[in-house]
Amino acid sequence: MKKNLNYAVIGAGNGGLAMAGYLSLIGYKVNLYNRTREKILPLIERPVIKLSGEVEGEGKLNMVTSNIDEAIKGVDIIMVTIPAMGHYQLAKQMAPHLEDGQIIVLNPGRTGGALEVYTTIKKEGCDKDIVVAEAQTFIYACRATSKTSANIFKTKKEVTLAAIPATKTQEVIDMLHDAYPQFAPARNVIETSINNYGAIFHPAPTLLNSGHIERGVPFEYYIEGITPSIGKFLERMDNERMKIGNFLNVNTMSAKDWLEYSYGAKGDNLYEAIQNNPGYKGLKAPKGLNIRYIYEDVPCSLVPMSSIAKQFGIETPAIDSIIGLAELMTGVDFYKEGRTVDRLGLKGLSVTQIHQFAEKGIVALEEVAAS
Repeated sequence: MKKNLNYAVIGAGNGGLAMAGYLSLIGYKVNLYNRTREKILPLIERPVIKLSGEVEGEGKLNMVTSNIDEAIKGVDIIMVTIPAMGHYQLAKQMAPHLEDGQIIVLNPGRTGGALEVYTTIKKEGCDKDIVVAEAQTFIYACRATSKTSANIFKTKKEVTLAAIPATKTQEVIDMLHDAYPQFAPARNVIETSINNYGAIFHPAPTLLNSGHIERGVPFEYYIEGITPSIGKFLERMDNERMKIGNFLNVNTMSAKDWLEYSYGAKGDNLYEAIQNNPGYKGLKAPKGLNIRYIYEDVPCSLVPMSSIAKQFGIETPAIDSIIGLAELMTGVDFYKEGRTVDRLGLKGLSVTQIHQFAEKGIVALEEVAAS
């Protein structure tokens, strides 16, 4: 395995600890960044992450810091694992410090993440040769077990990835291949954005189990939290997601088929496939509602899907009902805060122009203006 690449992992949460631990365990030089210094003090004192579950061992980090300049200086690949609602501010923070040839990978981008980060970096005046890519989902089912350890329950068999510009997608995949051979090319970031399965599996089960969650009743989030009736509702949401994808000429896969493709989990319907997924067994429900399943996945996954659908006259009652329920329960205007077509630079664009934007970035906008 080639170890001549330097990584920065952004975020020391569930995914960040697992990813930084794994990359360092297999021999890569890894810098770990977290905005809140207090959270990473144990790793600053002893920069070692212990992994358990599917991957066992300890990975020694090169650097642990709350300084973004230190974290990304001289690295080749910046793996972003923070919640999607932080992508915009992170892009603004990184813009002055980015270097030619660096690759930013959002793990995952949710819906429109790469578009948002790429556009923000350019608007901040960064003229460096930067590639922004996004994974369609996070590669692990994992949980942090302490501030210095993580359990990897399961690694997905394949995760699609696309870059802006799309001509760089294969180059990014080739660079990541030694560490993550699971990454496979998607057509562009519109495809990875629409095939965002977190939008289906995260907000609705959380809100529909909110009573149990707020009472602190321990239960397995997927296996016990998704009942047959909730499974049927998720299928309705998923059908709306695929309808949007089909309209945008994007290759889509149902959530049920994706579970079989990624985990080998089969079933006659989505509920059965979830129950038969070994990667979901043991994953506990959150202990409260102030979590990314609502505050990330609603504004950064469901809102952009709904906003795109509205632009083209596509009805999404199931998706819209979850956005509305989240707003009523939290008091947050997620449409105002979320990734609408206007914020993503897609407002008024045709399907063809949307793909031009995704494939060429800022240049495509100039072509649209001239057309």
